[in-house]
Amino acid sequence: MSQQIQKHPAHAVPPGMVRVVRQPGPRPLFERAESAVPGGAKLAALVVAVVGTVVVPVDRPGIGWVLALLVAVAVLLACARLSGTRRGTPRQWRQAAWALLAIALLAVGAWRAAEWLFVLCVLAAAVAASLAVVGKRTVHGTTYDVLAVPLEAFRAVPWLFRRTPRTGQRQGRVLGAVLLSGLVLVVFLPLLVSADPRFAEFVSDLVPEVRPGSAVQSALVFAVGFAAMAAVFLIAAEPLPERENRTTTVGDRLSWTSLLGTLWVLFAAYVGVQAAALFGGTDYVLRTDGLTSADYARGGFWQLCACTALTLAILAAALRWAPKATRADRTVLRVLLGALTVLSLVVVLSALSRMWTYQQAYGFTVPRLLVEVCESWLGVVFVLVGATLGTLRASWLPRAAIATAALALLGLAAANPEAAIAAANLDRAARGKPLDVRYLSRFSADVAPVVARHRPDAACLLRPLAGSLADDAWPAWNLSRARAREIVRSQVPCADRASVPG
Repeated sequence: MSQQIQKHPAHAVPPGMVRVVRQPGPRPLFERAESAVPGGAKLAALVVAVVGTVVVPVDRPGIGWVLALLVAVAVLLACARLSGTRRGTPRQWRQAAWALLAIALLAVGAWRAAEWLFVLCVLAAAVAASLAVVGKRTVHGTTYDVLAVPLEAFRAVPWLFRRTPRTGQRQGRVLGAVLLSGLVLVVFLPLLVSADPRFAEFVSDLVPEVRPGSAVQSALVFAVGFAAMAAVFLIAAEPLPERENRTTTVGDRLSWTSLLGTLWVLFAAYVGVQAAALFGGTDYVLRTDGLTSADYARGGFWQLCACTALTLAILAAALRWAPKATRADRTVLRVLLGALTVLSLVVVLSALSRMWTYQQAYGFTVPRLLVEVCESWLGVVFVLVGATLGTLRASWLPRAAIATAALALLGLAAANPEAAIAAANLDRAARGKPLDVRYLSRFSADVAPVVARHRPDAACLLRPLAGSLADDAWPAWNLSRARAREIVRSQVPCADRASVPG
């Protein structure tokens, strides 16, 4: 407790005496958090963890993922309403938008069967969920905000196990009731199971089979869900402090002008030289360079991607730290950043053109599609950078970039990437180009409708897929796998065909 010594008038305090006034100091962190959290928050966190363990199919995409998140969101909303910490704040709309984005990303697991796509969606959903919990930007920055839920889980552990006299008595009663119920089951259940075969069959159907692999997966889901929900409740009860808009300057006008100006000259020279090749098409490349179109595309795509990413980092640093105190500083910065943004968009277009040429020559694959999507997203971020030139304030830019990345993933899922790749490669095969059947056979159930529509030997191409289409438990239900089962069952077996087209 802090102490403050104050002198008082003579009629209040005898001469020569001082009055010691005790002022309350800061309350402990977890006492502050627990005072705002409703009493049932710990039990709710345990319920959400148990629900996640039961309904989440760890080994494959399924509807259980989004159901677990919906339960977590419902519980969090109830706890936030009871605690009253989020009521009436304008950040609710932003939090709701991030929460809906996280739900949409996990819903991809009930829609598409491609596991690589769902892994990306799960990671993006975790970031969106963390930003939904945090709300507005905090003093720790965006990097901390996107990882707030797992990081705050470590702070929440003492809160979860902290006991007050009242909660200790209540928890003791609950634990005693659980132990008594377990004792009844341990004593009477084996006797009843051995007394009647039909009851024994009923119990065996009711209790899921526990395998070492599934036990480890369930334990992982339980631990992650329990820690995440505990951190969510702690953050919901005690909002993190918000960051103030402070101007920070590193370096002087000459340094930033030299850096941005040099980069502008390089990009302008490159765009000027490459303009004819970029807009002249494949014929111009072949006449001028003596290379195949694929060699030309492969020779520069990755270098252009690296230039795009580095330029974006430089522009972000300039928006954050370049001098903006005077009107001349702001004018120079706007001109250079605007010119670099436009030239960078041309470089992005050049990279995308090269990759498209390469795919036309060698076929379409998932990695090539992903780098195209990533490069397109970088182009969108450059457009967002251009939108900051009016005010030169980019505090909203990191979260906007994260939101556009998540929306790009949703757009990719809506486009059914594996089916689109399969359709493009099958069209190339119809024009006499080679078809990599082995690569096509490694795709998920998402490609079944396309293969059945394009190929008369669909049963042969779908044979590797048929082995992974066993009936799912309801938490692992997936629309693409359900449709693929129907398509595979409707196909004439491959061995019954007189001939199989090449």
